[in-house]
Amino acid sequence: MFIIGIAGGTGSGKSTLVKRVSDNLSSQDVTVITQDSYYRDNSHIPPEQRQNINFDHPDSIEFSLLEDHILMLRKGEAIQQPVYSFITCTRSKETIRVEPKKLVILEGILIFNCEPLRNMMDLKIFVDADPDDRLIRIINRDIQERGRTLEMVLERYEKTVKPMHLLYVEPTKQFADIIIPHVGDGTTVINIIKALIEQQKVK
Repeated sequence: MFIIGIAGGTGSGKSTLVKRVSDNLSSQDVTVITQDSYYRDNSHIPPEQRQNINFDHPDSIEFSLLEDHILMLRKGEAIQQPVYSFITCTRSKETIRVEPKKLVILEGILIFNCEPLRNMMDLKIFVDADPDDRLIRIINRDIQERGRTLEMVLERYEKTVKPMHLLYVEPTKQFADIIIPHVGDGTTVINIIKALIEQQKVK
């Protein structure tokens, strides 16, 4: 099994890169695990207070469960991946069964913050992006997918997203094996991944 970690700021293009890598490799051999699925359940918090949750702090992620699931996949065991809703800020009772594959792609803004998880990765990629470009993507995503208004998005960006990025995300570039300034068509990264996978087969 080859495990790739793809990190970077919110709105940097991580999901786009993951899709392009998956599309260029056999889908039957690729499993994608997103950090977003492992946000802690907040059903105990009153609904009107959930929009104040800091989703950009490492404590918002149940890393222990994510670590356990990656270890299970490494052992050849299927996992029950949580389903998280950013609309309700809670986990669903349903889970998604994920089978182990030859290639596991782990994606998320904070995955390089967790040392045990980081040590499981065979390749670490950090997607860098201009802050203005990231903000535009954040605005479009949060309005269209998470039911937030423009005012809510901008307020959250100033209060949590921007300072948390500088504190917890940007510094983790030091752990990356590859830093890409923009996703583009992903050809270079895809070719590197293919070469590394082939190299691993030889070994």
